[in-house]
Amino acid sequence: MRRKDLVVIGNGMATCRLLDELVSRGARDRYNITVFGEEPGGAYSRVLLSKVLAGEAPDSIVTKPPAWYERNGVKLVSGTSVARLDTAARMVVTEGAAAHRYDVAVIATGSRPLVPPLEGMTTAEGDLRPGVFVYRTMDDCLRMRGHARAGDNAIVVGGGLLGLEAAKVLSDMGLHVTVIHVAKGLMNAQLDQMGGDMLEQQIERCGIFVRTGRTVEAICGDEVVEGVRLDDGSVLPADMVILACGVRPRVDVARASGLPINKGIVVNDTMATQVPGVYAIGECAEHRGKLYGIVTPIWEQAAVLADLLTGANPQARYRGSKLYSRLKVAGVDVTSMGSVEPELESDEVLQIVETRKCTYRKLVIRDGRLLGAMFVGNTAASAALVQLFDRNDPLPADPLEVLCAGGGGGGGTAAQSERMICNCNKVSESALREAIQGGACTLEAVCAATKAGTGCGSCRGEVAQIVARHAPAEEPPAGRIVAAG
Repeated sequence: MRRKDLVVIGNGMATCRLLDELVSRGARDRYNITVFGEEPGGAYSRVLLSKVLAGEAPDSIVTKPPAWYERNGVKLVSGTSVARLDTAARMVVTEGAAAHRYDVAVIATGSRPLVPPLEGMTTAEGDLRPGVFVYRTMDDCLRMRGHARAGDNAIVVGGGLLGLEAAKVLSDMGLHVTVIHVAKGLMNAQLDQMGGDMLEQQIERCGIFVRTGRTVEAICGDEVVEGVRLDDGSVLPADMVILACGVRPRVDVARASGLPINKGIVVNDTMATQVPGVYAIGECAEHRGKLYGIVTPIWEQAAVLADLLTGANPQARYRGSKLYSRLKVAGVDVTSMGSVEPELESDEVLQIVETRKCTYRKLVIRDGRLLGAMFVGNTAASAALVQLFDRNDPLPADPLEVLCAGGGGGGGTAAQSERMICNCNKVSESALREAIQGGACTLEAVCAATKAGTGCGSCRGEVAQIVARHAPAEEPPAGRIVAAG
């Protein structure tokens, strides 16, 4: 039987996960797999870009080095942009006009940064002025790192996750950092106004200045960046400006290929587009009118598509995802899941605000079950709540019980061991302990054995704590005398 040609366009986190799912299902027996990536090199975790900005080696966030593709029989065509699909001839057409045959194509082009047309932002040739950066890629971080100097002034435009991460790293490098955010509260896509206010207070305690409800209208300076002008007319000095204003689905390849597009590439429950043989997953895909920009739904989409393409489960269907995210934002723990505001008059809202600690906890309850929840600062109960939310289990009669550390209505050692530590890969504390008992005694070994910490990366700190608690102590080398007391 002839192996079909499977082409994946894009080499980001969605493709990375899809390849894992395909390989684990024996897809190489059915397909010749080719991946087209616009950036050079293998796939890396975009949510860990702040580590590169902070000075770590780029390889530290690479999830699939080029050797992985070769070892698993996947052809990687990196540093190459795809222009369109010729869906009639089933050909992939690259920017250089080269054509490559396909039987099945998966578009996983992710998202593109939203760059506002600021006055003074670009040169006469249309390039970003020196000192102005878009925070999106590995190269962006390396350029920012090369430009930043202690004592400089940095303006970060955008108070979402990426913007706040960039602000924290630059502040830790000794720069004076101000975050400008158009909404009244930080991370307004995940938090309500109170949550955004509490996050702002905690971030300002780190030495970062925040101005919400403001926009940057222009970048000032002749030869170099000297400042920014805000919509209220005030001017802030700046040596560098970082644009982290959000993202939009990247649909240019799909549009050029004649695929149906709404906000994203329209797909059905099999992740298929209207054109036979063409699928889409990840941030570029729109399913039942929804776009997903976090890791867990993308992982679920990849599993469904791999089941279908390999025949492992021809009945697999993607029905949508429950949204939850556990993040560390500029050093502050933040959790958000489901609906963060009541939707019906009968919905119950429970809030706990600790003004001195700047922590905030909120539950939105419907018919005794969790409709949504939010935590800023104190996230001790979030792992148990994620499980209740995911399974749609009933809350305790007194929902306050669930906000206690280790809450969830059950407590106890058994409940603690079944706590979900890594939501992206559904890894519980008991699974981590089993891996440690099996010989994985370092953070890297445990993550490799369980896949914990390989999604969004936000759980790696908690995984490290579990390793420290349960890994056996190293024995001293033979021949050494260790003094006691």
